[in-house]
Amino acid sequence: MLLDYQIEDIPQDWSFPAQNDVQHWLDSALKTLAIEEALELTLRLVDKVEMSALNRDYRGKDYPTNVLSFPMEWEVPESPRLLGDIVIAVEVVNEEAQQQNKMPQAHWAHMCIHGLLHLLGYDHIEEAEAEIMENAERQVLAALGFSDPYTELED
Repeated sequence: MLLDYQIEDIPQDWSFPAQNDVQHWLDSALKTLAIEEALELTLRLVDKVEMSALNRDYRGKDYPTNVLSFPMEWEVPESPRLLGDIVIAVEVVNEEAQQQNKMPQAHWAHMCIHGLLHLLGYDHIEEAEAEIMENAERQVLAALGFSDPYTELED
């Protein structure tokens, strides 16, 4: 997995994972899901203002969300295959981890994997789709040593 990790304009005192951690999570997800294809994506960390604008412009929702995924919508006949972009709101993810009493690393891993699964075609609009996506998330997170993000609160 080729990863373009963008952390521009994010204050250095904000808490976010190192590129090596994100790379490990994404590589592990592909291995766990038995995806052997060479892939590339961009993961961009943003503040609430930028995330609100993206969420409003692309989803019609005027508030910051935790993660958005923008799948590549055309085939590029090159390897590695460009999957698209994942955008994560640093403040939102850190606030959620604290409010939900989750280990920050575990919540960050979950958000990165959640975004990757969207780029791979998973969705959670319909209940049946949500179950498939959540089970994939659980499987990948378990392989990384993290607990189920949907049922267990972490210390």
